[in-house]
Amino acid sequence: MAKLFILLQHILPQHGLSALMHKLARCKTPWVKNAIIKTIIKQFGVNMSEAVEPNPEAYETFNAFFTRELRDDVRPLERGRKTIACPVDGAISQIGNIENGEIFQAKGKSFNLSALLGNDELTSEFEDGQFTTIYLSPKDYHRIHFPIGGTLKKMVHVPGELFSVNQTTVEAIDELFARNERVIAFFDTPAGPMAMVMVGAIFVSSIETVWYGEVTPPRHNQIRSWVYNDKKLKYKKNDEMARFNMGSTVVLLYGKDNVAWAEDLTAGDTVRLGQVIGNITK
Repeated sequence: MAKLFILLQHILPQHGLSALMHKLARCKTPWVKNAIIKTIIKQFGVNMSEAVEPNPEAYETFNAFFTRELRDDVRPLERGRKTIACPVDGAISQIGNIENGEIFQAKGKSFNLSALLGNDELTSEFEDGQFTTIYLSPKDYHRIHFPIGGTLKKMVHVPGELFSVNQTTVEAIDELFARNERVIAFFDTPAGPMAMVMVGAIFVSSIETVWYGEVTPPRHNQIRSWVYNDKKLKYKKNDEMARFNMGSTVVLLYGKDNVAWAEDLTAGDTVRLGQVIGNITK
């Protein structure tokens, strides 16, 4: 079954299916969107009691449900000046150090740091630094928040494939996170340079940020970048940063020796928005 699943990843029209999902996720026809929402809640065990709006039928579209807001009291947000707060609800895929320009993916596989960042000139700031890769499942909260405060420097959109990012695919497809479409945001922070990489996947119909809106779609064939050095776009720890309109993966990067991950965290651990995942050592 795993081999068949991987084969389908290669032959399916990934971008066509994602474009279809983009339309379906915004369908306002009550019986259509309600049926999809209830199916997802049942299949993945979504905890609607945590949402500001717990009634599934109250959401105008499936996408509104998928990017639902959480109640203020359901996540104890870490606010310390020297701590790194988890930016999402999800599960740690991998966590550790960037070694010789490579980031560990799974079972002997790795992906290239420069390729992940679209061969951007800022790549050197993260050589031999720290990374964590966090996977968001369909049941998770799909807004992304700032793990520490920071000032936006640059955003890059790298077009690419849209392979699934579940564990089966991560273990089977080389350079997965550097092959899939992604949006990268670079920041100056109290912990030095920080990059948040939002990785797309099949059925991830769009990625949007609070400063730009929907970055993708539409689809593009070339890398695009936006420089914000003169804009002074400053954000506080735990502020909302972006949204996955359908879920995927976040790769969080810091520079060499600037942070230390919490010693009790390891691959496979469930994490929640706002919990401490590391400390600033700079």
